[in-house]
Amino acid sequence: MKFSELELHEDVLEAISQMGFETPTPIQEFAIPKILENKDLIACAQTGTGKTAAFILPILHKLVGKMDTTIDTLIIVPTRELAIQIEQEIQGLSYYISVGSQAIYGGGDGKNWEAQKEALKDGTDIIVATPGKLISHLQMGYVNFKHVKHLILDEADKMLDMGFSDDIEKIVSHLPKERQTLLFSATMPPKIRTLASKLLKNPEEITLSISKPAAGVSQNVYLTLDNQKVGAIKHILEQKPEYTSIIIFTSSKSNVNEIVFQLKKSGFPAKGISSNLEQSEREEVLSQFRSKKTRILVATDVMSRGIDIKEINMVINYDAPHDAEDYVHRIGRTARANTKGEAYTLINEKDMRRMQKIERLIEAEIPKLELPEALGAQPEWKVAQAFHKPKKNFKRKFKPNKPKSE
Repeated sequence: MKFSELELHEDVLEAISQMGFETPTPIQEFAIPKILENKDLIACAQTGTGKTAAFILPILHKLVGKMDTTIDTLIIVPTRELAIQIEQEIQGLSYYISVGSQAIYGGGDGKNWEAQKEALKDGTDIIVATPGKLISHLQMGYVNFKHVKHLILDEADKMLDMGFSDDIEKIVSHLPKERQTLLFSATMPPKIRTLASKLLKNPEEITLSISKPAAGVSQNVYLTLDNQKVGAIKHILEQKPEYTSIIIFTSSKSNVNEIVFQLKKSGFPAKGISSNLEQSEREEVLSQFRSKKTRILVATDVMSRGIDIKEINMVINYDAPHDAEDYVHRIGRTARANTKGEAYTLINEKDMRRMQKIERLIEAEIPKLELPEALGAQPEWKVAQAFHKPKKNFKRKFKPNKPKSE
């Protein structure tokens, strides 16, 4: 299928063509017609499959010829990085259309607040917002959502994981009841179903490749002690001098600076990014990484869904993420748009069970590689056989309750 077959406005198709796209991804092919038909939608697809364009393109189609500046579409996202990314994509895809947009997120200066206030009060076609900052504006009493026709929840599973459920419901209470609601998520746990039942009306459903890494990602694991991890990363980097774009993910903010320090000490220039940085600093780090001025970026899990940078060669997981689904999002930063990429994960003895949960989720066993001898002996993979076996000599500590009739 070609984009031209999706009945999008010619100005939208022109922008798509100028950006070099001809064929829609599966999520775009299935979602765009349903959105154009004004149906509520639950769409589940892994990261890197083109979900953002799947909802932006039909919204832009509907906005062609809109004469007023009222807020037509509200997009709610978990992180400021994702808000910025989506707003930038809107600007690119609306090049031939008169469409206004504004990202609403925290961490900026007074000028940012005033620009956000003006857009929310006086109107702009599309608002992309993080829940917390949008709530702050709503509490001031000037937000005008009377004309909102489309509500989009992107990365809904991540928002619920971050505790935004109540905030989302509070925001929705300010919206017209008659609207189109679209929910996009990389995973579909029961709590997403519960949220959808509250917000959507007779939704259509699309489910594509839940929690599976892109086919182009080559995955490997190194079993390591904690004091071997930096050495393992150096070994991996030394094998790939031609790679110009590498991300190292860690579950802990406290690890970011230490990893950066150790890499720089060994001659591998790197920069770190986490929520500890001011927004302007984070944007500068991402800008340098995007332009290839920074080769190695060290980031926390919160960043894994907010980084939209093409041609990332390799992802290294300093540790196993707490949630198996986050592994898919981490390594989903590479091998995007049918390209190739590599992913390495460093697993200590404590993380072995997490790694096995990841393997069960993706329904594949990831190869375990041998560390270089110079790094010393590595742990053995012990979990696979014992993970589900009950403990021997197990005895009940409590007697069963007696039946009530006795």
